[in-house]
Amino acid sequence: MATPESEGFVRTFARGLNIIEVMGQGTARQTLKDIAEAAGLPRTAVRRFLMTLISLSFVGSDGKHYWLTPKVLRLGMAYLYALPFWRHAQLALEDLGDRLGQSCAVAVLDGEEVVYVHRIHAKRILTMSPSLGSRLPAYAVSLGRILLANLDDAALADYLASAQFKPLTGTTVTSPDALRAIIEQVRGDRYAWVDGEYDEAIAGLSVAIRDQEGGVVGAVNVTLPAGTYDRETAVRDYLPELRQTASRLRAHT
Repeated sequence: MATPESEGFVRTFARGLNIIEVMGQGTARQTLKDIAEAAGLPRTAVRRFLMTLISLSFVGSDGKHYWLTPKVLRLGMAYLYALPFWRHAQLALEDLGDRLGQSCAVAVLDGEEVVYVHRIHAKRILTMSPSLGSRLPAYAVSLGRILLANLDDAALADYLASAQFKPLTGTTVTSPDALRAIIEQVRGDRYAWVDGEYDEAIAGLSVAIRDQEGGVVGAVNVTLPAGTYDRETAVRDYLPELRQTASRLRAHT
């Protein structure tokens, strides 16, 4: 893998992608100054990147403000279309949500976060309702823990040594040693249960989605109101359905 110090790393290309990323994290319309400050780059350099992105129709401008155009969606959709199961996940989640009467999601691991690639909301909207593209800290949610449990030992050790663990609620586990023990249990159980660690009102149960070779390519979960279900009840009522959906998606990998 190329690093910023290697000959294979194209710094200009990386900065251009960074411009798109920071514009997506700010307000809809931003000035050159706003973008340059967010990117940590000189205004002259940012202006050249913006002119290039305007020429490619990824950015629009009125001469003073700049904004991303819908064409940027092609970059994200290219990733989603490359997921072998993604086109089938919508129907699979709708069926799962109908059977369970709860919100369900499919997510993948990206560094220290999980990213939602599909989400079905129950009629009863919870306090926290992530949608497509939402990011959550992997250590504090069931989707993240099942995905972390399927890292190899070296990758898990690197994660536990480098990730920032913040107490998001009064029950959030933030000790690397305690998280390692929990993740080892998840490996044995082949499911993850988290109750009120990211949001006090939410609990979640997740299982991994595997490809035909047995590798983990994502995870599927059900989100529950905290306090309504304990681990035993959630596992009894929902784990078989989750595993059935994961097997259904595996058939399309």
